[in-house]
Amino acid sequence: MLKKISLGLLALVVVFLGFVATRPATYHVERVWTIDAPAEIVFAQLEDFRAWAAWSPWEKLDPTMKKQFEGPERQAGSSYSWQGNDEVGEGTMTITERVPNEHLGIQLEFKEPFASVAETDFHLVSSGPTSTRVTWSMDGNNKFMGKLFGVFMDFDSMIGADYEKGLAALEAVSEAEVQRRADQARAEAEAVRAAAAEAAAQAQAPQQPAPADGP
Repeated sequence: MLKKISLGLLALVVVFLGFVATRPATYHVERVWTIDAPAEIVFAQLEDFRAWAAWSPWEKLDPTMKKQFEGPERQAGSSYSWQGNDEVGEGTMTITERVPNEHLGIQLEFKEPFASVAETDFHLVSSGPTSTRVTWSMDGNNKFMGKLFGVFMDFDSMIGADYEKGLAALEAVSEAEVQRRADQARAEAEAVRAAAAEAAAQAQAPQQPAPADGP
């Protein structure tokens, strides 16, 4: 009887492993967001890895994680490595392609919780002078562990939810930068007007007669 049960369990395991092997060999996750900010402002938040702390959905999962930045800033070859708790794991992002205000390609290499490599892309399309449509996507190959993980978890829903949080935060940061620049421009214009008004007032003021020489 015990032998039959063992053989039955073994058969189930074989069937299950066979099912896992038939899972898709690749995956694609994509989310689209429209931000009320020019593409140049949005792109600036993406190409600078140091700026990710303000909007990345994973930064807040481990505020004490170790970070390391290498390579030329805001250029192909710029990289950002992190090492944190179980929620963020360990890995490296490296910019592989950069088209200012239009496209940023990133190679994403995970080391923990399990090793994998994926390609992340940001595509920006101006939908008006002050609006940008952002597409954030990830593509990768499913090795056996990835296929096994996909049996129990909806990868698109899990990563997609993080993407949505990140894009919402990116929207807030970008729109705040738009407001900051508008406030700065307004303050500078007010300063110019005030200086011009003061200069005009001084020009219209009556001239004081020069003191007479001698007794």
